[in-house]
Amino acid sequence: LWDEKFSDHKDSKPHGPTSVGADISFPRSNHLFGLPEHASGLKLLNTVGDDAHYKEPYRLYNLDVFEYELDESMALYGEVPLVISQSGKGGTVGVFWFNPTETFVDVETTEKGNGAAAAGTAKTHWISESGILDLFFLPGPNPQSLYRQYGRLTGRMPLPPTFALGYHQCRWNYRDEEDVYAVHNKFEELDYPYDVLWLDIEHTDGKRYFTWDKGPFPNPITMQLTLKAQGRNMVTIVDPHIKRDDKYYIHKEATAKGLYIKDKDGIKDYDGWCWPGSSSYLDFTNQKVRDWWAEQFAYNRYQGSTPSLYTWNDMNEPSVFNGPEVSMQKDLKNLDGVEHREWHNLYGILFQSATADGLVRRNEGENVRPFVLSRSFFAGSQKYGAIWTGDNESSWAHLKIATPMLLSLNSAALSFVGADVGGFFGNPDAELMTRWMQAGAYTPFFRGHAHHDSKRREPWVFGHEWMVRMRQAAISRYALLPYWYTLFREAGVTGMPVMRAMWMQYPKLEGLYDIDDQYLVGSDLLVKPVTDAG
Repeated sequence: LWDEKFSDHKDSKPHGPTSVGADISFPRSNHLFGLPEHASGLKLLNTVGDDAHYKEPYRLYNLDVFEYELDESMALYGEVPLVISQSGKGGTVGVFWFNPTETFVDVETTEKGNGAAAAGTAKTHWISESGILDLFFLPGPNPQSLYRQYGRLTGRMPLPPTFALGYHQCRWNYRDEEDVYAVHNKFEELDYPYDVLWLDIEHTDGKRYFTWDKGPFPNPITMQLTLKAQGRNMVTIVDPHIKRDDKYYIHKEATAKGLYIKDKDGIKDYDGWCWPGSSSYLDFTNQKVRDWWAEQFAYNRYQGSTPSLYTWNDMNEPSVFNGPEVSMQKDLKNLDGVEHREWHNLYGILFQSATADGLVRRNEGENVRPFVLSRSFFAGSQKYGAIWTGDNESSWAHLKIATPMLLSLNSAALSFVGADVGGFFGNPDAELMTRWMQAGAYTPFFRGHAHHDSKRREPWVFGHEWMVRMRQAAISRYALLPYWYTLFREAGVTGMPVMRAMWMQYPKLEGLYDIDDQYLVGSDLLVKPVTDAG
């Protein structure tokens, strides 16, 4: 009766309509913030009414979005269902809608008067596909109080390892050990500071995670130790889709232990398509599965890993190439028989938390902090590592939108965030790459990354003059590392974001509420990136 079709996909909806919703108004306010992640401005704009900026509500549904469009309310890789109201008369208040199912939020502000100080009422209409009405009010009345309250509710960010605050160099993919050494040695030769060199999916044996392709990477331990001897760490990618190969030890064991998400009947292991081809997906909603996953990072399990190897979690929305909207069917079931629609937006955070736990467990009895980068997230992801804004583009427009996107993430207390320097897709020219390096140096997570079809873009590729400018930006980052470290400690204690919109530091100055092209690092460092050519 309730079946729905999306393209060639069918959602059986065995329980029929199960949606919940509510209208929440913010009197004496016309400035709302939050609801990441969207490629839009910091302030939430109207989605209904005569002056609606968007034709559709803000959508909260974690998806793998290829070459995402700008100035849209469409869903992206992660979401936090938090709205914050900031006004001169009403102060700072917030609402946290604790529901991990697909959610839509309409926004409508009505103004009485002109300018930022105009009185009015901001209205929001929330509707989630399923779940329960679990609503938290954050009374503020100022940013410091609100983020302290939100931190008590969802957790605060622990201190990352110091190296993680430096510059990270990545691309899809560094070809082999010789390529790794060449890139590392060039950074050394040029006295260009960096801390971490990354390897994407091609380092594995046929997209089997926790393995190495022994042709291009015959001596991974020696490679890691060589870089570590000169103060550098490495990161490898580990995604949640598992290649369905009976000879692959991870798949063989996961199948035998019954750790995979099931089909809609709850009987067969789900079979989807991702980088390795036919893949199954571990059920990270289950504590037993998360514990098993954490065990895979032990040095005797992850052959070729060392204490200086850390982890990148990608494709964890979860991404399924042949699924509806490049994700899972909503009527799949976890090991407890609960439909995917009920916990979709939790998959990424649970995957990242299990990975972070694994990096702690592998050094039992030692005080070694984990580092895990994740693309997907939910409220509380600040407890487990860093987040980046996904597959951006090498364009001035994407450089410009990076600041409000990162400020939006920080408004939801996700502080350890960044955008790929240079843009993931395409080929930046020397000026764009330099401006992006300068901008990235003043964001919490600082990584250069590129698609495999992009030309090589290490800083020296653009010529000596441009390299010197980029190197100076990186040097400026390192000169401020004690300040960055102090701010991360402050965020862990107080909950206040590291990268702050102007209103967070000056909540009574209503003329600052609309500004999202400049920000404060902490309370004292004002940053306004150059985001236009010329």
